[in-house]
Amino acid sequence: MRLDLHTHSIKSDDGRAKVENYCQWILKKELPLDGFVLTEHRQFDAESDYRHLEDQYGLVIMKASEVETDFGHVLVFGVNDDLLGALDFTDVRLPLEVVLEESSKAGAFAAPCHPGRKRVGLFAHYEERGTVTGVHTVEVLNGGSIPGEDEWSLEMAEKLDYKGFGGSDSHVVSRIGYCATDFPGQEIPDIHSLVDALHAGNFSAVSMRPAATS
Repeated sequence: MRLDLHTHSIKSDDGRAKVENYCQWILKKELPLDGFVLTEHRQFDAESDYRHLEDQYGLVIMKASEVETDFGHVLVFGVNDDLLGALDFTDVRLPLEVVLEESSKAGAFAAPCHPGRKRVGLFAHYEERGTVTGVHTVEVLNGGSIPGEDEWSLEMAEKLDYKGFGGSDSHVVSRIGYCATDFPGQEIPDIHSLVDALHAGNFSAVSMRPAATS
């Protein structure tokens, strides 16, 4: 399966994409995606139900969160009541070590995203403050990265022996699928299966950015 693990809808304060429009775009452009994960900023959207869109468009649509920590932004997959009770997702200075520990205890999977980005990326903080124990996976390809950011992410992930995944970080419809993650030989119908697959580690990041035109 190929999944975009990092997207935002109008549920995020800076998102301008409706979930159905993402689905329509994937089909219209014949993008090689089997589904995507909505990682809304500083919240978990427990209310929205997208099962009718899954059935209509033949895509897997999952929900996760993007939280903000003292070492940059982190995606959390498998958010549940235990984790929501342990962490204040609206807090923009959550301690990264606490997010990693509480996610693990709750059976979730937490991984820093766009780590090569200035100010909000993990590796920028590493330069100033050193590494954090407990990090094992990062987003090495991000569709919103500027030149040099993903290169640094890939370099540092290899150096630190971190696993790497990809996501578009799309906030508008046309950017979904710019980066994604391949899970070879696996079926991932829901968020629980995704968490298991991430823990298993058999995945790789892939870039599908449109070719630059001169």
